[in-house]
Amino acid sequence: MDFSKDKTHVLVISAKETFISKALQRSLRDAGYDVSYSPAEVENISDFTETVNMYILYMDEEMENAMKLLVFLKDLSIEEDKMVILIGTPAEFETATSVLPKENLAAWFERPIDMRALLDKVKLLTDKRAIENRKKSILVVDDDVTYLRMVHSWLKSKYRVSIVNSGMQAITWLARNQVDLVLLDYEMPVTSGPSVLEMLKSEVATSDIPVMFLTGKSDRASISKVIGLKPDRYLLKTISREELLEELDRFFIARKMELE
Repeated sequence: MDFSKDKTHVLVISAKETFISKALQRSLRDAGYDVSYSPAEVENISDFTETVNMYILYMDEEMENAMKLLVFLKDLSIEEDKMVILIGTPAEFETATSVLPKENLAAWFERPIDMRALLDKVKLLTDKRAIENRKKSILVVDDDVTYLRMVHSWLKSKYRVSIVNSGMQAITWLARNQVDLVLLDYEMPVTSGPSVLEMLKSEVATSDIPVMFLTGKSDRASISKVIGLKPDRYLLKTISREELLEELDRFFIARKMELE
């Protein structure tokens, strides 16, 4: 996905479309961004998830029950690496960040909004994202959320990392996103790693995506099963951060040489 300025799609969200939300949309369009509007309902916002790169949530007293929306935005910021900006009072910000962690926010602005400061921040974020977009993209799939977030923290400074916690979520995510590598847990309930690999290889659009298995078992019989499925590589979950980064470096260097 291209996150350069002329491709950035911003979704402005508020309880209802007011003078302020319209002014915000107009200022962003005048600055060259593709802008849409949605009321603060998950059902409406989910219609935009495939095209929107940045979400700007304008909070006010009419958004008393926004927890479902904040959880939805939290998932987008963590799992799909979407940028989320909040606009509100300090009290509203504290309430929002009890659900949507501060570290997952792209920015926060206090009402009344300084439009110039907001536009400067949006430009800075989209310029930064354009640089980030040149990094290799990795999808990590594991039903252990703690492990997922650990791997995400290990890799995020060097790669664009997305995470999902089930095999079916991985298939859905890959149907609408491009990725350079999948790190796939071998043992997962319902849809296992081998099942995910089989489904990916059976579809033309995903058959060439490199897949590395993550496995917690190191005995010979288990490793033989993993190797028999012919993943690009397999990694033990006991691998350290430094070892994982070295493995990925070697993989991407070797793949580049193969494609040249």
